[in-house]
Amino acid sequence: MHEVRVRFPPSPTGYLHIGGARTALFNWLFAKKHGGKLILRIEDTDEERSTQASIDGIIDGLQWLGIDWDEGPYFQTEFAADHVEAAHRLLAAGHAYKCFCTKEELERKRESAMAAKKHDVGYDGTCRHLTPEEVRAKEAQGLPSVIRFKVPVRPGNLFYDDEVLGRIERAYSDIEDFVIVRSNGKPLYLLCNVVDDIRDRITHVIRGQDHMTNTTRQVLLYEALGAPLPVFAHMPLTMDLQKRKISKRSHGEVVAVQFYRDRGFIPWAVCNFLSLLGWNPGNDREYFSREEMIEVFSLSRISRVNSVFNYKPGDPKFFTDPKLIAMNEHYLRTMDIGELGKMVQAELADEGLWDPTYATCRSDWYLATLALIRDRFHTLKDFTTTGRAYFADTYEIDPKPLAKNVLKYPELATWLPQLAERFAALAEFTAETTEQASREMADELGVKPGVLINGMRTVLTGQLAGPSMFEVLTTLGREKVVARLAHVDHLFTPA
Repeated sequence: MHEVRVRFPPSPTGYLHIGGARTALFNWLFAKKHGGKLILRIEDTDEERSTQASIDGIIDGLQWLGIDWDEGPYFQTEFAADHVEAAHRLLAAGHAYKCFCTKEELERKRESAMAAKKHDVGYDGTCRHLTPEEVRAKEAQGLPSVIRFKVPVRPGNLFYDDEVLGRIERAYSDIEDFVIVRSNGKPLYLLCNVVDDIRDRITHVIRGQDHMTNTTRQVLLYEALGAPLPVFAHMPLTMDLQKRKISKRSHGEVVAVQFYRDRGFIPWAVCNFLSLLGWNPGNDREYFSREEMIEVFSLSRISRVNSVFNYKPGDPKFFTDPKLIAMNEHYLRTMDIGELGKMVQAELADEGLWDPTYATCRSDWYLATLALIRDRFHTLKDFTTTGRAYFADTYEIDPKPLAKNVLKYPELATWLPQLAERFAALAEFTAETTEQASREMADELGVKPGVLINGMRTVLTGQLAGPSMFEVLTTLGREKVVARLAHVDHLFTPA
């Protein structure tokens, strides 16, 4: 096999959405699997809608996901001369012709064909048979024209072999002569895409099934330009629960890669989730490292049926697909603690909570704290919200546990400061000694130990649940615990 060369050619008309990210991921995995190259090509020929902000967003999104490329980014507009030259070459070789039909004429013909209930309502080839003299005469009149590709008149079917869908066939007679250059002289996507793929020596075109309507026409363009066909692999689309294709317009920011970056998702967790939208390893396994995914990935395991993005707008519990949240939780719990430490550092720094000693003399404490609290967290943001009390003395107390575990027992206004005094007097401040002191005090007061323990948890962490309370005490340290338990009066003061 020649060197594998694949490409990801996004249009910079908005953010990088998860459908596009999945396409980039599959191309990246295939290139890595075969020691090939991934080319990033920005298809920016839509001048009215393309923006620099979108270009930056696409590149930032790919970099955040860890999808690197080997060549580019190339910009399609930089090769405009190549596209025009190819069109003129097709004209000169008789594979294309100038069409002077106006939009109004084409629409009238289409309406007439539909009224007559004709099967073929496409372009009728009016200008296909113009003589060179007739073309020159129309040009002399200053009539605008487009360039149409001249579909060969052949019996039978055009076909290509798709790595996902198998053999795809379409009758030549069903393909109308299609426009490749607009009347303003600018080539269309159909032609530009093929010319760029030929120039970039693309061997495999891995893209969504929504591009299949273009593929048969592009096969004709490859043939007319004298270039070998790449291998095509058309992936299934990703739909929502209403069987609508996920899109920026219909679903908003929840389908944007930046949505997950800004909410503290782990990049590879998102990639792992995306890989299972339309691909499977042939067994029930779901979690793969980058290296493992590269090793097992193959085009033959891409599904022929559409995948489902399980998103319910307005769901108070799941703001995105529950599977994605579960995968992110899995990686939070299981990933290397040092790697997690770097990710949490960025979150703490953004919130002004990062202490440089966490990277030096307190690094053991920092990593041990992350290991203690990460099991109940959903995203990296939880370390600065739910877990804020471990890194700052200013933190919110959840109203529900405050009412249930603290305000329900007004005596805690006295009991917790008394417990603080006992903790301060301990010879050693350990999980064992603090637990013994807490239970002894509960016995003396004639209350269940849970009253003190749950009250402590709420006051010290602001949360209803978490790790073992006595591990929390030793993690926070004697000084913080005593100070926080000694000053609880304000919690019982009416607002």
